[in-house]
Amino acid sequence: MEPIILTFDVNGDDFSVAGEASSAVKKHLKQLGFPPDLIRRVAIAMYEGEINMVIHADGGVATAEINETGVKITLADRGPGIKDVNLAMQEGYSTAPEEVRNLGFGAGMGLPNIKKYSDDLKIETELGVGTTLTIQINM
Repeated sequence: MEPIILTFDVNGDDFSVAGEASSAVKKHLKQLGFPPDLIRRVAIAMYEGEINMVIHADGGVATAEINETGVKITLADRGPGIKDVNLAMQEGYSTAPEEVRNLGFGAGMGLPNIKKYSDDLKIETELGVGTTLTIQINM
């Protein structure tokens, strides 16, 4: 199977379209006949990353590279960067503003869920520049 690369622009501060990229990748994986467990893990990890891009950054680009061994997701944002990655990886820790929490987001489970549902997670972050997550989910 030749790799399939799907790329999406994620709008910052627009919760009405948050999750469209992960839904499109999920649909694509279903059409290709990937196992339900892999599809579920990809959908969860990618959705959590998209939401983080909407909450904490001014959007960014989400890419899914699909091949016969699994899916590699790259989420690159234009946000402020993560000040303390170890703290951000703790369940329940959140820097989401109160208005975002009032919408039901920002519970501090984004990065922990991404780690939980992926086989490998790399976080590259630079304060004032942005963050790139590289997530690998294998068959």
